[in-house]
Amino acid sequence: MYKVLIVDDHESMCDSLSYALEGSCDFCVVGKLPTAAHAQIYCQRLRPDLVLMDVCTEGGASGLEATKALRKEYPDMKIIVMSGFDEITYAPRAKESGANAFVFKSKSLDFFIQAARGVMQGETYWPTAKTIPMPMGEAPLTEREMEVLRLMCKHLTSKEIAEELFISENTVKYHKANMLAKTGFSKAVELAFYMISNGWINPLY
Repeated sequence: MYKVLIVDDHESMCDSLSYALEGSCDFCVVGKLPTAAHAQIYCQRLRPDLVLMDVCTEGGASGLEATKALRKEYPDMKIIVMSGFDEITYAPRAKESGANAFVFKSKSLDFFIQAARGVMQGETYWPTAKTIPMPMGEAPLTEREMEVLRLMCKHLTSKEIAEELFISENTVKYHKANMLAKTGFSKAVELAFYMISNGWINPLY
């Protein structure tokens, strides 16, 4: 049986996943914790084969950052990142962090079991990329533009974004201008507000 660690601050979700996983007879849940901040300690003690990692956890700890740290320390361990939010950047960022799959919590428990079994057999799962509905214009934003937009939503200045992405400030301004032209917004702050207020980007995680 595969040993599983669940990292999620919603008790009902932890209980549901535990029940489904252990009922499948393929998995044994060896630990549950509400914060990604302690994921490394639990992995050191429990040595799970699979970690189910929520993006947003107790105390503001990021499951994506924890995934990145775990991947460096445990290159063979399987990690499925999950989220209950329809945030458009989570799946690609989970992949970049080294996760083996990303699953929205709206999926059925049967799907979670199917994904877990597949991941343990070397498969991966990534949801279809979402298209952002815009009130005007179109939004086929590039990967780099999405990176700039996510940092804009965190209220970083063009200079701070440039330093974060190791590009020039002029390049940041170029990406901002392109995004405004594509989406039809007149100001970057309006675009950022639209993304946050509609739940497409969560600036906290």
